[in-house]
Amino acid sequence: MSGYIYTIGREFGSGGKQVGRILADRLGIPFYDKELLQKAAKDSGFCEEILENHDEKPTSSFLYSLVMDTYSGGSYSSAPFLDMPINQRIFLAQFDAIKKIAEEQGSCVIVGRCADYALAERDNVINIFIHADMEDRVKNVSTRLNITEKKAKEMCQKQDKQRASYYNYYTSKKWGDARHYDLCFNTSKISLEKSVDLIIDATKLMN
Repeated sequence: MSGYIYTIGREFGSGGKQVGRILADRLGIPFYDKELLQKAAKDSGFCEEILENHDEKPTSSFLYSLVMDTYSGGSYSSAPFLDMPINQRIFLAQFDAIKKIAEEQGSCVIVGRCADYALAERDNVINIFIHADMEDRVKNVSTRLNITEKKAKEMCQKQDKQRASYYNYYTSKKWGDARHYDLCFNTSKISLEKSVDLIIDATKLMN
């Protein structure tokens, strides 16, 4: 199973990040989520705070982008990128970071950030989408963040909308559409550990 890169798209509160971390631990390969922001910041010259503010969010307002442009730096703040909104430059920085990680690591797990799109030309990538019933997602988020279920539901809806807008805008595909992924799991029906078992079994069949 060596050499595979696993990308994971996920609904908020579905446990997608946990699935990715368990998978990486089981296979003994690197795991990238927020770590991607650090790498993109280091390689591109953007400060990590700016990357965090734009992480998996749709296009920001013109005024906000203009203000934040003042504080950006590195190669993506020089020609020919000066006329490009900062959110698009940050997408390119993360896009390049994902491709570089794939080249350097050979096998790893990358959560979110349109990694499936960035690595579309590679034949050693397995694209996964994790979702769950809203009721279960609300309970998960409410428990994890110690907030009311009403607030948790609002957060799930908001985060899903942001992720969908971000993904759809940059990839011209539909976030969560099973046709764009190799494997999809509903963690309301299949546990996180069992989902990882099935991902590993599917990888064996692909060898």
